[in-house]
Amino acid sequence: MDYSRAVMYMQGLKRFGIKLGNERFEALLERLGNPHHQLRVIHVAGTNGKGSTCTFIATILQAAGYKVGLYLSPYVFNLRERIQVNGYMIPEADFARLVTWIKPHIEELAQTPLGQVTEFELKTAVGFSCFAEQRVDFAVIEVGLGGRLDATNVVRPLVSVITSIGWDHMDRLGDTLGKIAAEKAGIIKPCAPAVTGVTEQEPLEVIREHAQRAGVPLTEVKPERMVVPPPVRTVHWQDEGVHRARQRVSVRTTDGVYRHLSLRLLGKHQCSNAAVAIAAIEALRHACRVEIPESAIRMGLEHATLPGRMQIVRRSPTLLLDGAHNVSAVECLVQAIQDTFRYRRLILVMGMTKGHDAQAVVDTLAPLASHIIFTQPSEPRGRPATDLPKAATVTLPPYDIVPSVPEAVERAMSMAQADDLVCVTGSFYVIGEVPVEKWQTASRQTAHIEEGTIHAVSGENAGDVSH
Repeated sequence: MDYSRAVMYMQGLKRFGIKLGNERFEALLERLGNPHHQLRVIHVAGTNGKGSTCTFIATILQAAGYKVGLYLSPYVFNLRERIQVNGYMIPEADFARLVTWIKPHIEELAQTPLGQVTEFELKTAVGFSCFAEQRVDFAVIEVGLGGRLDATNVVRPLVSVITSIGWDHMDRLGDTLGKIAAEKAGIIKPCAPAVTGVTEQEPLEVIREHAQRAGVPLTEVKPERMVVPPPVRTVHWQDEGVHRARQRVSVRTTDGVYRHLSLRLLGKHQCSNAAVAIAAIEALRHACRVEIPESAIRMGLEHATLPGRMQIVRRSPTLLLDGAHNVSAVECLVQAIQDTFRYRRLILVMGMTKGHDAQAVVDTLAPLASHIIFTQPSEPRGRPATDLPKAATVTLPPYDIVPSVPEAVERAMSMAQADDLVCVTGSFYVIGEVPVEKWQTASRQTAHIEEGTIHAVSGENAGDVSH
């Protein structure tokens, strides 16, 4: 089949929903020759920050001269974003070829008691197979949902990472932070050192217990001012604000101090993600005796980019895209906007999917806005735009209902003046429907800085894997 047919076939598997558990997926991988057993994996779970941390780790390893596979969840603009080698998306031809190869095995499994393979399992099988074919030196794998029962948890990691624990997917992961942490800590395995950016006591204790049971060291990553009693292994980070369109951070580890690191990914939360990535790199360096110099860490962090994470598309007015979809991520977005931008009015374009806490998201964002345009993604799980203002318990600013995402962005941009900020948020599905090319004013990142405040930047997307 060609690429378009392969995508249609994969999307057709959505009707089988999400099926947590690995027995069926392990059976599929066995039929494919167990490609995941050929991979040296850094496995990353967490409520927020997974994609950014994975990208930081991958770009650092790439800067050190290694061939790196990167598996991300979800994608924003292009399905092939999920599967990358050295920053290039899997080619359409390779994607189609691998789906065509895997399809008969899926159909055979469907006739057994194990049942139908899901869309996510097929995506993950394509990713593992691509990385095995490409003979990558390392594969950085982002968990899809939770950890313990996620399809990616069939891997044998060199390092396990848990970025953060927050309130999301409570219907599947549990109704306390401790229960959510237990699901995500299910990726911690014997012989693989663990790293976490979690600082809240309840989930952190759960992660510590899992690491202790697995018999592996746990490195905890914390802000500089947070005091931790020995013998806890710690990495500390200190936010240094925005300088010349870059987030700045210093990180202190047992190996030394990385001063004045520069990040293209903006926001104080990215300082924590970068520090978690450094801790994972150092754990990998010690566990596998691989060469990863400080210069590679600096270069990798500075060159890491990721769509839909504080992505600034244009200026005058500034158009900002961020896929924050739970209260923890939205709180980070609010702080990042306040710390990073100077603007006259904030116009929000907000849409969400079902299964997330609309009240918490709307209540957190609304006080910042001068005007809100509620919209909804075309994704089947998209929440009707009319539901969002009804969910609010705070007083809302003036708002409109515009169900079409492109039309909602058009409305916001037509309202905005040169010194306004338009922020599109609430879901990666919403971000994915923004016609970015229409609004971009440049193909490479540019910025105007005044008193440490960014007025505008724009980004570019990755290309294809080159052979």
